[in-house]
Amino acid sequence: MALDLERARMRAREADAALACGESWGPLHGLPMTIKDSIEVAGMPTTAGAPELRDHWPATHAPAAERAVAAGAIVFGKTNLPIYAGDAQTYNAVHGTTRNPWNPERTPGGSSGGAAAALAAGLTGFEIGSDIGGSIRNPAHYCGVYGLKPSYGVVPSRGHIPGPPGTLSESDLGVLGPMGRSAADLTLGLHVLAGPDEWDARAYRMTMPPSRHERLGDFRVGVWMADPSCPVSRDVDARLHAAVDAVARSGASLDPHERPVDGAASFAIYLRLLYGVLAGSFPEQVLKSLDASATRLADDDQSLPSNLVRGASQRHREWSRDHEARTRLRAAWHDYFREHDVLLSPIMPTTAFPHDHSEIATRSIAVDGVTLPYFQMIFWAGLASVAYLPAVVAPVGLAADGLPVGIQIVAPYLEDRTAIRFAELLAEEIGGFIAPPGFA
Repeated sequence: MALDLERARMRAREADAALACGESWGPLHGLPMTIKDSIEVAGMPTTAGAPELRDHWPATHAPAAERAVAAGAIVFGKTNLPIYAGDAQTYNAVHGTTRNPWNPERTPGGSSGGAAAALAAGLTGFEIGSDIGGSIRNPAHYCGVYGLKPSYGVVPSRGHIPGPPGTLSESDLGVLGPMGRSAADLTLGLHVLAGPDEWDARAYRMTMPPSRHERLGDFRVGVWMADPSCPVSRDVDARLHAAVDAVARSGASLDPHERPVDGAASFAIYLRLLYGVLAGSFPEQVLKSLDASATRLADDDQSLPSNLVRGASQRHREWSRDHEARTRLRAAWHDYFREHDVLLSPIMPTTAFPHDHSEIATRSIAVDGVTLPYFQMIFWAGLASVAYLPAVVAPVGLAADGLPVGIQIVAPYLEDRTAIRFAELLAEEIGGFIAPPGFA
C-alpha cells in the first residue's frame, strides 16, 4: 500500500480550517480515503502491481480520482491489487500479498482486494475500485463489505491501468465504482463519481432515475441461485437463501423460475468479449500461438479455454457478431425488468479460499468436492458485466466457516439506485456490515 501521509495531514488541517470558517468543499469534505492502485492519482505512484511501473508517477488524476478530490476527499494511500488487475486474488512483486482480515490465510479477492480488505479492517473510509470480471464484487463478498459495479459508461474509466499509462480510450466491459461499509456509502460514491467525461459534458448531463421502490415489500424480485455452469457451495447457498427468505417475509414478490437469459450462452459471449479486451496487452508471440490454436477449434466447443482462444484471436467481424449477440442479451434483460425490479444471485461459488500463487493457467477451485476451472468462478459476475448492468454486492452474514457471504443484486441498466436502495433495505431486515474479529 503506497501512502502519502504528509500531504494528507496538510489537507486534513486545511479541511478543518475551512469548516471552521463555514466553508464546505463538497459531499466528501475531509473524508480520508484510498484508491485502488490501478487508478491514476497525481503525486503518488500508480503501479497496477507491475514492477515495470514501480516508478510511474502520473502528472494528473484519473477523472474518477479528480471527482473524489474535488468533492473534498483526502486521498492518503493506494490499495493493493494483482499485477495488471488480472486475478481473483491480490498479490504482486511490488507490494506483496494482501490478506483477508477475516482469516489471513485466505484471499481478500481481486482485483480490488486491497480495497475490500482495507475497508473491512477499518483502515480506510471509502474506496474507488474497478471491475471487468467481478473485481469490485468478489472482494466485497470475500471481505463482507459493499461494492457497486455501476452501469457501463456512467463513471469515466480513463486513467485506469490497464490499458497502458496514457491510454485515452475506454475499454469494453470495464467500469470504475465505489466501495464502502454501507449501501449509503455507495449512494454517496455514485453521486460523486457518475457523470459524463469532460469531452461529453458540453452537450449532456446525467440524471440517473431514483430507486423504483422505497419499501422492500414493494419490490418484484427475481431469484437465480443455481446454475450448472457454476455450482455454489452448500454454505454459501444457505446464507443466500436465508437472505431471500427475509426478502419474502417483507412481502416482496419473488420469482425463482424465470431466467432473463440462458446462463451458459451468456457466459460464452462474455468470455469472448472479455478476452478480446484482455488480449490487447498480450505479448505478440502469445497472440500468434492463440491465432494458430483458434484454427483448430470445433465450432461446438464452447468451453472456457476455447472461448479464451476465440476471444483473444478474434477479428473485428467476429467481435461485431458477438457484440450483436450481447445486444440481444441486453434486450432480453430489458424485457425481464419490465416485470421484475431486481435479480438476486450469488457472486462467487465459495467463501474466501486459501492463497494460491501457483501458475494461474493451471489453477482450479473446489466447490463441495467438485473441481472447477479457476476462471469458471466469474460466471455469476459475467451475467451483469456482459449486459452492462449495475450490480451491488451486499453482505448477508457469515457462512458456517465463519467467513462473509455477499449477495449480488442486479438492476436494470442505468437504474443503479434501485440496486443500492434494495441493498440498504435488505440491511434493515438482516443487518449489514460486520467488522472482522479484532477490527471492531
